[in-house]
This record gives sequence, C-alpha cells and structure tokens, in this order.
Amino acid sequence: MTTPAPSAPTPYIPAEPQTAGVPPLWAPYYNAPFSAAFTRFWKKYATFAGRASRSEYWKWVLVQVLITTVLGLLTLFLALSGSTIDTTTGASTPGPLFGLGFGLLGIWYIATVIPSISLGVRRLHDINQSGWMYLLNLIPSIGSLIILVLAVLPADPRGARFDQPNS
Repeated sequence: MTTPAPSAPTPYIPAEPQTAGVPPLWAPYYNAPFSAAFTRFWKKYATFAGRASRSEYWKWVLVQVLITTVLGLLTLFLALSGSTIDTTTGASTPGPLFGLGFGLLGIWYIATVIPSISLGVRRLHDINQSGWMYLLNLIPSIGSLIILVLAVLPADPRGARFDQPNS
C-alpha cells in the first residue's frame, strides 16, 4: 500500500477572522470593528501603500455616507429656515444660515477626500490590483461602477505584495 503524497501547505486566506488581536497598521485588518475602521482611516490619512480589507473599506464608507447625509440634511434645514419666496417671480432665497451648512459640507469633503482616495487605493491592493485603477472613477458613470464591483471582491492573497512592514 502506498502512502499519499504530502499535499502543499494551505495558503493563507486573509478573509479569515483575525485571531491574534489587532494587526499592525501596515497590515489589513480583516473583520475590523467600526471603531478600528474609523481610527485606521484617519491614522493612514495619506498612506497609499499597503492594503485595506473589505470591512475597513465598507465600514468607513457607511460612516462617511451617514455623516454626509446628516450634514446634507442640516444644510437643507438651514436653507429652508428663514428662506423667502419672491411673490412676483416665484424665486426662492435660502435662509441666512445656509452658508454655514454648505461650509460644513465643504470642510468635511476637504478633510476626507485624500484619505478616501488612499483607502480606495489600498482596497484595490487587497484584491491584487494596481492602485492606479482608482483613476477609473474619472470615467463618467461606468468608472465608479467598476470601482464599486472591484471593492466588493474578496481579498486575494497575492495582494500581500503591496504590504510594506516597518520591521
């Protein structure tokens, strides 16, 4: 009777839950809680190297959508409160505090645009794609759809080539 040949070692599948605590900042954090996704977003403000897990990416996207929605609703409320309508032309003038809400939205956008791009690039690295593919967002309509589909894909272990450990 022959003994079966030893099989190749099982490859590391990064989509598995973290078991050894919080990974270093240069490594992707799989199954990251909301708090970790939020803090890693800000700590890696303009870091385009490395990878970001699906949970890091999508939990931040949810936070960003919620904050942007709240700021948008606040802007709308401030525009409607104190607004006037010209009875002769029917034109509407927003309330005096509209600029405050619009300013807050602008500050939020300016504060998050660079880290959002870097997070998207790191997410592409996690699926073993070049970060330059993020420029597909510049193609009207279809580009953002392509990035959306890519961001949903599971991690590819070959994406570890983008990791740059500090030690």
